[in-house]
Amino acid sequence: MDKFDKAIINALRQDARQSISTIADTVSLSRSAVTERIKKLENSGVIRGYQVLLSESQKQGVSAYFEIQHKCPRCADVVHVFHSIPEVITCQGITGDMDLLVYVHADSMKRLHEIREYIDAQTDIIKIKTHVVMSEWINNHP
Repeated sequence: MDKFDKAIINALRQDARQSISTIADTVSLSRSAVTERIKKLENSGVIRGYQVLLSESQKQGVSAYFEIQHKCPRCADVVHVFHSIPEVITCQGITGDMDLLVYVHADSMKRLHEIREYIDAQTDIIKIKTHVVMSEWINNHP
């Protein structure tokens, strides 16, 4: 990935709906070169897709972060638990007392509770702390 690819990705992060012409002007390449580079970035998996991001106040349901502590030798040994839950958005290894930070978006508080109970019932899980998202002030994730 060269400086032009990085500039194209940066432009798409700012506004993925902007025209190829606008991106071409921004990165100082022709429209055909930008189109070709975007297709290559998509085909190689660098660009995995485009999405609509709603503010928390516009979303239905409830989101929460679960801090997870487990007794497995490696985080990879327990991640299968979270793959089986469709509401899991991200699962990340973290430093500190806890091992994983899992972000979940559920349709209801009842469903969030069911997910938490399911995770807590797993034999490899030692401790779980739940942090319900009340509002979102900044979201710079594309």
